[in-house]
Amino acid sequence: MADAAPTTPPELLALREQIDALDRDLLSLLNKRAAVALQVGEVKKKEGSVAFRPEREAQVIDGLKAVNPGPLASDSVAPIWREIMSACRSLESPMRVAYLGPAGTFSESATLGFFGSSIVRVPCSSLDEVFRSTTAGAADFGVVPVENSTEGVIARSLDLLLTTPLTIVGETSILVRHNLLRRENSLADIEAVCAHPQALAQCQDWLSTHLPHAERRGVSSNAEGARLASLDGHLAAVAGDRAGAEFGLHVVAPAIQDDAHNRTRFAVVTHPQRQPAPKASGHDCTSLVVSVANRPGAVHDMLVPLKTHGVSMTRFESRPARSGQWEYYFYIDLQGHPSQPEMAAALKDLREVCAFFKLLGSYPIDVH
Repeated sequence: MADAAPTTPPELLALREQIDALDRDLLSLLNKRAAVALQVGEVKKKEGSVAFRPEREAQVIDGLKAVNPGPLASDSVAPIWREIMSACRSLESPMRVAYLGPAGTFSESATLGFFGSSIVRVPCSSLDEVFRSTTAGAADFGVVPVENSTEGVIARSLDLLLTTPLTIVGETSILVRHNLLRRENSLADIEAVCAHPQALAQCQDWLSTHLPHAERRGVSSNAEGARLASLDGHLAAVAGDRAGAEFGLHVVAPAIQDDAHNRTRFAVVTHPQRQPAPKASGHDCTSLVVSVANRPGAVHDMLVPLKTHGVSMTRFESRPARSGQWEYYFYIDLQGHPSQPEMAAALKDLREVCAFFKLLGSYPIDVH
């Protein structure tokens, strides 16, 4: 005779009833919020203003974190409210967002983390295609990786920021956790490991130790590597959990990245004719690319305006100008917004000493 099913303790039933009642209250409040958001959308249409204001959303989330009484962790506030705001925005017109695909990439994770899931996803086969789609208007925004904490800058993204009209209106960063994925749950008989070259570089110590004889095969994205591994039992992939689930692969070895704190920073780009530059949020970054004449002291002179006006520089990268004359472009991140007097004065003086000056954007920073 089968044992009788255990009865649920009365106190647990009472707590579940409380949660069910609270969930109904939350749903009612969310619908009230959505109704007000629709009214806001109508006002914006009459004014001719855009639906998405990244600085406003950043201020909302920062404000909620500041008054959060707990026990809900403050780090949980941002993803919850991004989804709420995403769902409310989509009631007007879902935004189209381009990113490096296919499904399961870290770029997709970054996109959903920034915009929420109530968007039209536009997966692209390359970074060039992300920029092309966003420039042409096939997508409202693009999300592109610009820097990794292990391997440094993503050179192609920097080159495209220089040569296209797109500007940066936001940023986000994610913890990159690489797994070795395969059809078989074993390290045996792996002939090649497929992944984006950056991912292979971020896992080179582990791969050299555990799979020294396997070919390291660079592909367009980690998710593409996972797709290939799902078709061939002799291949493995380096990718995240999302790609493994998407293609039905085993996690043969988890977290194989050489740096346990490996993060990638992404820029959110758009065409300035379709989306105005964000206003100051209180936590902002201003990105620019400049070049100076090839003469002694030119780089020093370029940095003097920042010191004079007390503007902090948070990133400084150089890229060859490809002129054959050993000239360089300098990519600079500054702390602050051009609406601040000290930043405005520094940018004015900087323009005067640079042979080339392009403001890539001022935008709310991703605070952790």
